[in-house]
Amino acid sequence: MEKVIQFGEDVPGYEIPVLNEREIRATAGLLFLVIYTALMLIMFNNDFTLAKYAITLFLSDFIIRVFINPKFSPTLIIGRLIVKNQVPEYVGAKQKKFAWIVGVGLSGTMFLFMVVLDTYSPITGIICLMCLIFLFFESVFGICLACKVYRLIYGEKAQYCPGEICEVKARQPIQKTSGAQLLIVLAFVACIFLMGYFFEKQLTSTPHALFKALAIKSK
Repeated sequence: MEKVIQFGEDVPGYEIPVLNEREIRATAGLLFLVIYTALMLIMFNNDFTLAKYAITLFLSDFIIRVFINPKFSPTLIIGRLIVKNQVPEYVGAKQKKFAWIVGVGLSGTMFLFMVVLDTYSPITGIICLMCLIFLFFESVFGICLACKVYRLIYGEKAQYCPGEICEVKARQPIQKTSGAQLLIVLAFVACIFLMGYFFEKQLTSTPHALFKALAIKSK
């Protein structure tokens, strides 16, 4: 029973149960893609079908992760298969459990409003946006936003964070940002605004079909 109902895995050299951050990030990327696609279908086609399927499956998946065992989560299994040839990056299981409890709450609320009650509102829109932000930061930057408040809730320091961000240490030279680099970023942002100002008409116009235009001209 202990091997079935548990959270995290015991790995030699680690004092607490851990999870593989690489498969978690891969899974977050997949979930982000599905939610983003569902949102686009809602916005442009008013089609909620994929969203309802996704919400139901995600809620079931998070319940399995939190209350049974992450090893049996279908999406995490897919993530494990994707990154099976990569060296594992171990992270503490405790903070991830807290983050996934938040996921249960968010997906459970979405399930109630959108699937059970068959409604949509600013509430579901805000929750959807929150989920996209959480998944984007997890998959792209390796930053678990929900894990950031773990210490505030439990009053203890998280262990084995991705990229060792829980450990206080000096930045290496390659990680430091100079004033010149910051100026480059500011100049880059300024160029974007200048492009929008001087070339607004060209940038906002709808492109025409290249080969259709050439065919018309050749007649």
